Amino acid sequence: MISIDGLTVEFGATTLFKNISFVINEKDRIALMGKNGGGKSTLLKILAGVREANKGRVSVPKDKVVAYLPQHLMTEDTRSVFEEASQAFSEIMTMEKQIAELNQQLEVRTDYESDSYYALIEEVSTLSDKFYSIEETNFDAEVEKVLLGLGFEREDFNRPTSEFSGGWRMRIELAKILLRKPHLILLDEPTNHLDIDSIGWLEDFLIHCGKAVVIISHDRAFVDNITTRTIEVTMGRIYDYKVNYSKYLVLRQERRVHQLKAFEEQQKMIADNEAFIERFKGTYSKTLQVQSRVKMLEKLERVEVDEEDHSSLRLKFPPAPRSGNYPLIANEVSKCYGDYLVFANASFTVERGEKIAFVGRNGEGKSTLIKAIMKQIDYDGELNLGHNTQIGYFAQNQASLLDENLTVFQTIDDVARGDIRNKIKDLLGAFMFGGEQSTKKVKVLSGGERTRLAMIKLLLEPVNLLILDEPTNHLDMKTKDVLKDALKAFDGTLILVSHDRDFLDGLVDKVYEFGNKRVKAHLGDIKSFLSTKKMAHLTELERK
Repeated sequence: MISIDGLTVEFGATTLFKNISFVINEKDRIALMGKNGGGKSTLLKILAGVREANKGRVSVPKDKVVAYLPQHLMTEDTRSVFEEASQAFSEIMTMEKQIAELNQQLEVRTDYESDSYYALIEEVSTLSDKFYSIEETNFDAEVEKVLLGLGFEREDFNRPTSEFSGGWRMRIELAKILLRKPHLILLDEPTNHLDIDSIGWLEDFLIHCGKAVVIISHDRAFVDNITTRTIEVTMGRIYDYKVNYSKYLVLRQERRVHQLKAFEEQQKMIADNEAFIERFKGTYSKTLQVQSRVKMLEKLERVEVDEEDHSSLRLKFPPAPRSGNYPLIANEVSKCYGDYLVFANASFTVERGEKIAFVGRNGEGKSTLIKAIMKQIDYDGELNLGHNTQIGYFAQNQASLLDENLTVFQTIDDVARGDIRNKIKDLLGAFMFGGEQSTKKVKVLSGGERTRLAMIKLLLEPVNLLILDEPTNHLDMKTKDVLKDALKAFDGTLILVSHDRDFLDGLVDKVYEFGNKRVKAHLGDIKSFLSTKKMAHLTELERK
């Protein structure tokens, strides 16, 4: 369907990739993989046509539509949610308006034999053929269906987009893409800011829409469920696997084993030949053999072993001071904003050592309850901290609260106290901010680097109740695994807001669901919760 031929991208002396070629077929669902900075987002932008390669080309048939969702975007603030989503059909609506205007001209004109009249008829005919070849669609019904699927309520439809957060604006842009029914959908980190229900809806849509999809994502469960093919961008070239992410990891490891074996064998052969050349280079009887081996080594194509990312985050939370048996007790807690009720009568007890997930659709009150626990907002009811409860808090916008004008080192030096000040460089090194990295200013850091830096602050003082609100946004899979292992080993109590199912799996032992103005406890891990939810959803569908 779409072919990529000989693409090369260079930044100064750095080559992101060189002479890469592959084909995207109809119904392919491809994950782009590779380490951060390896060129994944650049390749996606080239496929989208928003930037150009130094060499090579992307061939897209004229009748194929390509739609692209970048990581960062802006919607039009003067429109409502429904109006903005309807922009997906703006081209069709413009075409319909043009046909109406041209027909009106034909009705009033009387120069039936003129060339311009025939040209007008030709223009109307061409436009009409194109317009009526488009599948007849109830645009309003399609817009409503997609917006509801992405988590909007009907009362949101007429609200201006300016009232919505970046995450919700991203959903509006995603709605526009899905409504265009493109032949190829390009998605760069689409699950950031989506809740579990909306991620599930997006998965089902992409699996059953029958279109080609290329995705960059650090959400392992999402990538595994969606994709059937994995293209790895590494060391300036690509490797194409016709399998999902988990199977790709196995095949990638096997590839490296074969590469290492071939590399070692070739290095031994090179050493043997170089030793022969050195030994006999002055011997007349061996001159031809020496020259032959020199030429052979000059022409030899050297085996390269793919880079392995050895930079490793070493994360361990300090031992938790002992708290009382019940670090947190909530009793009939409610929160309203004016006449709008977020949730009512939330009552629960958190026991020492529990690891709990707050889940539910966006806007149902997960972060609101955490802000109430942190005494950042007013609320009704009682929230009581137990004996010696010491909280470490990571807010959803924690990374954006950092002072952009400070360096990495200054950011930590300003808040460090006592003996830890002598170990700041070691601490930064453990978080992959060693050497020159510590002198970088915050404003040039990526989202993942800012999140890591904000996470360091949690380690500066021992705590026994960790409250983390979406800590994995912008973290790559490897860093998320390290954080997950550290949280598993944490000997205090954990309350975690996250939509990342893979991250929650095996980490939490109780789930609190926020929805329908209530907070409901589910005993068991995230898998049992999602299984229960799916069964309830299917039962509800059967009832309908």
